[in-house]
Amino acid sequence: MKITGFTERKVRVSGLDIHVASGGEGPPLLLLHGFPQTHLTWRHVAPALADRFQVICPDLPGYGASGRPAGGYERYAKRETAATMVELMRQLGHERFSLVGHDRGALVALRAALDHPAAIDHLAVIDVIPTVEMWDSLTGVGGVFGFHLYLLAQPNDLPERMIGADPDTFFGHFLDTWVDDAATIDPATREAYLSALRTPEAIHAICQDYRASAFVDAVHDAEDRQAGRQIKAPTLAIWQDPGDMVLPFDPGAVWRGWAPDLRTLPLPGGHFLPEAQPEAVAAAIQDLIAP
Repeated sequence: MKITGFTERKVRVSGLDIHVASGGEGPPLLLLHGFPQTHLTWRHVAPALADRFQVICPDLPGYGASGRPAGGYERYAKRETAATMVELMRQLGHERFSLVGHDRGALVALRAALDHPAAIDHLAVIDVIPTVEMWDSLTGVGGVFGFHLYLLAQPNDLPERMIGADPDTFFGHFLDTWVDDAATIDPATREAYLSALRTPEAIHAICQDYRASAFVDAVHDAEDRQAGRQIKAPTLAIWQDPGDMVLPFDPGAVWRGWAPDLRTLPLPGGHFLPEAQPEAVAAAIQDLIAP
C-alpha cells in the first residue's frame, strides 16, 4: 500500500535503512507518524500538501519498513531519533525544513526543534504533550487510559511476551478505540499497520521506544524545562477535542510553556487526526508554513 503519487525508497542514515515516501515540489516538509502506525498515517494529508511542498514521510526507526536500532533502549531516545531525522533531511539536500509530527512523531519533532533549532523553520505537533508533562499528568484513574505507557516500558521482556501472544488484538485495540468513527482507518490500511507489527522484532522495537520515553526522554525534557529552553520556530499544536471529558492537563497551556510563538487548534475526531480530519490538518499546516 502506498501514498498516492509518492515514490518510496530506502535511505541509509546513521547505520539504519530508513524507509521514505516522498512527493511534491516546493519548500521541504517532513511528516513523522506515531504509534502504532507507519508513514501511511499521512496518506490523505501528504498528497493535499504536495502541490505546495516537497513532502517527505519516513517510517520512524523501529517502525514499519525502517531499520531497528541495535542495542539498548537508549538507542530509541527521541534525541537520537531526532538527530537521525535531521541527518535524513540533510542527505536529501535539506539543511532547513518544516516539521510536523503526530503522537510519537511529535515527540521526535519536539526534540528536533530543541536540539537542532537552526534546521527547523516551522513545527507542528499533533495530539501529544511533551514526555515530562505526560508522565506528570498520569495520576489516579488517568493511568487506566494510558496503561500501554506503563506496560510497554517495563524493563524486561514481559510486554514482548504478552503482546507476542496476540499482537493483532493488542495493537488493534488502539486502532479501533482511539477513533470517533470506525471508518477513520479503512480495512486495507488497518491490515497494513498490523502486518508491520506482528514480528517479535517489531514488538521489541516498539517496547524499546516506550522504555526510552520512560527512562531517557523524560529526563531530557525535565532538564530542558528546568533550564528554560524553548522552541524557536513558529509552532502549531493540534489536539483532539475531548468533548465532555475533562483532561488532566491543558494542552494549550502546556505547549505555551515550550513555544512562545504558538497557535493552537482543537479538532474533533479522536486521536488519529491526520486520518480523521485530513483536510483541516493539511490546511492548518499550510497556513502555518505558507499562509
